[in-house]
Amino acid sequence: MLRKLLPVILLIVGLGGGVGAGIFLKPAAAPVEEHAAETDAHGNPIAAEHGADTGHGATAEAGHGDGGASQYLASMGPTETVRLPNQFVVPILTNGRVEAMVVVGLAMEMSVGHQFSLVEDEPRLRAALLQLLFDHANIGGFSGIFTSGEALLQLRRMLREAARQIVGPEVQDILITELLRQDS
Repeated sequence: MLRKLLPVILLIVGLGGGVGAGIFLKPAAAPVEEHAAETDAHGNPIAAEHGADTGHGATAEAGHGDGGASQYLASMGPTETVRLPNQFVVPILTNGRVEAMVVVGLAMEMSVGHQFSLVEDEPRLRAALLQLLFDHANIGGFSGIFTSGEALLQLRRMLREAARQIVGPEVQDILITELLRQDS
């Protein structure tokens, strides 16, 4: 009888010891810090906890061989990111047949305090951005090396301008959060 009971007793003692050691050795919780007051080396605010970008933008100076990208990326102040909830699906057609599908996920960098409402403004915004993505696909924008820096920057510029026409100047940038091409 003791032979059958000994493994069970050892199991219980081992589990109890493991739980006790885990509780005893648990690291202390770090105090919550106030991130809003922190700044980086350039004096720009560090991003808040909500995943918002506060708009430090690029650090390169315009005219240093980046094709003006740093000027485009420089923000106009603190921003927050609004992710569009559904992906955009864009067919790539060749001779009237679907050759591939491109899936694009987008988010908008907007000025803090914007008036954008997903419920009211998203349908018009999605329609405009989807039409632009279709046009981009029809001119071969998703063929070849479509993920190069310049190609994506050009696409983001076009998307930003379309979003500004619908939402307003609060849109500071469009972020491509997902990009996938699936060939048939």
